[in-house]
This record gives sequence, C-alpha cells and structure tokens, in this order.
Amino acid sequence: MAKAKVDKKVQSEPIEKQLWKSADKLRKNIDAAEYKHVVLGLIFLKYISDAFEELHSKLKAGKGDYSGADPEDKDEYKAENVFFVPDIARWSYLQSKAKLPTIGKEVDNAMDAIEKDNPSLKDVLPKVYARGNLDPTSLGELIDLISNVALGDAKARSADVLGHVFEYFLGEFALAEGKKGGQFYTPRSVVELLVEMLEPYKGRVFDPCCGSGGMFVQSEKFVEEHKGKINDISIYGQESNQTTWRLAKMNLAIRGIDSTQVKWNNEGSFLNDAHKDLKADFIIANPPFNVSDWSGELLRTDGRWKFGVPPSGNANFAWIQHFLYHLSPTGTAGFVLAKGSLTSKTSGEGEIRKSLIEAGLVDCVVNLPAKLFLNTQIPASLWFLSRSKTGGGYRNRINEILFIDARNEGVLINRRTKELRPEDIQKIAGTYHEWKKLKGKYEDIKGFCNVATLDRVRELDYVLTPGRYVGLPDEEDDFDFKERFTLLKGEFEAQLVEEARLNALILENLAKVKVN
Repeated sequence: MAKAKVDKKVQSEPIEKQLWKSADKLRKNIDAAEYKHVVLGLIFLKYISDAFEELHSKLKAGKGDYSGADPEDKDEYKAENVFFVPDIARWSYLQSKAKLPTIGKEVDNAMDAIEKDNPSLKDVLPKVYARGNLDPTSLGELIDLISNVALGDAKARSADVLGHVFEYFLGEFALAEGKKGGQFYTPRSVVELLVEMLEPYKGRVFDPCCGSGGMFVQSEKFVEEHKGKINDISIYGQESNQTTWRLAKMNLAIRGIDSTQVKWNNEGSFLNDAHKDLKADFIIANPPFNVSDWSGELLRTDGRWKFGVPPSGNANFAWIQHFLYHLSPTGTAGFVLAKGSLTSKTSGEGEIRKSLIEAGLVDCVVNLPAKLFLNTQIPASLWFLSRSKTGGGYRNRINEILFIDARNEGVLINRRTKELRPEDIQKIAGTYHEWKKLKGKYEDIKGFCNVATLDRVRELDYVLTPGRYVGLPDEEDDFDFKERFTLLKGEFEAQLVEEARLNALILENLAKVKVN
C-alpha cells in the first residue's frame, strides 16, 4: 500500500519537478554550475528540433501554402522564425545514438552544426558534452529523459512546456549553486512583482544587467496574460558575463522572443554601453548589490551623472543614473537595490538621492522581505522612478512618494529562502496601482503603506526607508488592557514561584555535596 501511495504522489508532481529530480540524480560528481549548461543546452536543442520537425513535415507534405516547398531550404524556416536544424543535430538522430560511447561528441557536433546554419546562435550553444567528467551513459539517459517532454506536440505547446521546464531548471540550478546562482538568476517572484507593478504593455523594455533574461520572459508573459500583443513590446538588454548571456539567448529563443538587441561585451554597461542612443519606455533590472569595482574612477566626468558623481567604491547610484539616462520622457523604471541606498549619506550618495527626490523622479519605494535573494543576505528594496508623474492617464503625483513596507509578506520555501506568493504580489502591486489611478481606492494602512509629501521627506532628511513613514500596525480593536495586565501579572508571579522552588532545590542538593 505504501508503495502505491508514493507512485501516485510522483505521478501527481508537475513534469518539471519529476524531470529535475531525475536529471539531478544523473549529475553525480559534476558541479551544478557546470551541469546546468549540459541540461539546459539539451532542453534548448529539443525545443528547436521539435519546432523544426513540425515545419519540416508540413513542407514535406507540400499542401496549401507549402505547395512546391523544399523541406531542406533554410529560407523556408527563416521565413517562419524557426531555426534550421541539420540532419546530424535533429533530436531523432541524437536519440538513436544515445546509447553509444561517442554520444558526447555527437551532441557537440550537433551544437556546432546548428550555430553554422543559424548566425543568430553563433557562440551561444554549449559544447561541453565530450568532456571526461560527463559519463556517456548518464548523458544518454538524460537524452532519453528529455525526449519525453512535449513529444509530438504542436510547436506552441512544445515551446510552452519546454520553456517552462527551462525556466524551472534555471531556478533550481540557481538554488543548487547558492551565492553564485544569484549572479545569473533573479528569483521569479521578485521579477513577477516588478513586472506587475510596471505593467510593460507596449514599448521598449530595457535591462542593462539582464542575467539569464528572466525580466524579458516575464514581461512577455504579462502582455500575453493581459490579452495584449506580444509584438507591441521590443526587448533591449546587455550582459557582461558571456556564459550568462548565452543562457539569456537560449532562454529567449525557447520563448520565441527576438533577442537580437540583447548584447554582450565583457566591459559592461558602464564602460561600454551597448545601447548608447536607446530611450526606453520601461527599465526593469536587478543590478549587482553594492559593487565596488565598477570602474568609477575612470568615469568621473561621464555625461550620465546628471544628479551627482557616484562614489567610485559603490555602483548603486551609478546604476540609478544609468537607468535614468536611458529612460524616455514618459518612461518608468523599476529595479532592485540594496536597502542601504535608501539612507546612505557617504561619499555624496545622500546628495544624489536628495537631487532625485527634488526632481520629482521617485514614485514609489518598496521594502522587501529578507531571504528573497540567493546570492546575498543584504536587505533589498525596490525603487520606482517615473519621468512623468503628472500624466499618462494617471493622477498628478508630483508632490508625493508612495512607501510600501512588505517585510512581513512572503513564505519560506526552505530554511534559507523566502518567496512572495501571488496574493502578496497582488497586494503590493494593487496598492501601487490604486494610488496612481485618477479615481483609485487607495488608503494609508499603518505598518504597510503610506503616501508622504515631499515636505515630509525633507523633514526626515531625504531618507527613503518605508518603515520611517508607514509606522507600526494598529493594535486590534478588542484589546483589553485590564485582561492583558492580569494575564501578564499571573505569568510573572508563576515564574517567581518556580524560580524560588528551583533555588531551594539547588541549595538542598548543594548541602548534600561532601567536600574532602
């Protein structure tokens, strides 16, 4: 009976969880940091092969619009935004070789062949499969495992399932890597909150430190879920870590998102801005916290520092001004920043923050719960900046800042990590939207949210910590002082009686001790 229950439980688990457990078993002695490229590369290969095979069979049948088409003509695939997959890289071919000791070399050759036929994937795909530490038998089992995902489904379903698996695996690998995992992955619930608050329905979306592309994937999902048009938003990004940039390119391709404007260079956004002329409608980002080696000394006279020169020992206010530099006249930015940025006055940071507030750019500040991020225990906050607090279909908020203290939201998913639930995200984002609306139903809630005037912020010396503004939650209305006092007095007296009893017992035992 017990075994049947276990089987039922396994079957009821989502496919991505079942796959993760099986794939993780095959990892053996390989570090998660290295293994993620093995697994994610195969999932990507399965996705592009599924999409190719579906179109290939239509071209081969030659009916309707496909009459007279050549199934081996690369242009036919390009026209439908499908990657061309040569014979030696097709999933069916690799699956037929999965039990051979040379399977690693076969997969590396497949990756090379795909890059050769698809210039947009040049230098993106991993070629790590013939390495000595990857057992050919385990690799073959991994191929068999992934073969069961979305098998025989239409392209859209295949992309959805494989895209979901890819995203889930990114998160699990980030958890497995711990601190290093946070460098390429922003927790999904944080991304969802940023996107729900920003509402990037239409326009240019920019992330100058894009990691594995989660912000873009969530933006596209948001548009889809709200019945918008995917083609109404365009994606711009930059990443300085080439390995992470490869993950982003695969993550976006598996979702059918155009990533031609997601750029890599190893100098990074400050020294080598890949989108110098871009003015974005939405900026959404999670820059690395408190970075000290951001080349600040080389950029003392940079034109981006309109509100003050950021200290060379901390990049926080350099990031803020980089975002503002790329924000359109009606644009909004939402980003994660270390909580220290809300209060810091060292090296001119306080003056920069004051200038931003006085310019009417700060729209909303959210205090986040602890333990949300994998790579740091530093408390974090969300900043929302708006270049247009007087229009865009919203009410005039030029003299106000909304503060939200969300430290008590979210749930622990393990001992070290917390995440925001859908209801937490709706509570926070809903508060922001009701405050912005022309006839919104916003009201201050003690301990959670407060609208402060600029005069109030000036009184508090331009400190932006939400806790300073929202106050403490009201005690419950049915609080009975006499009852509470009597209860506490009784507990205290009981403790005194117990303490006297224990002291008497100790003295009695000491008296029995004989000293020679």
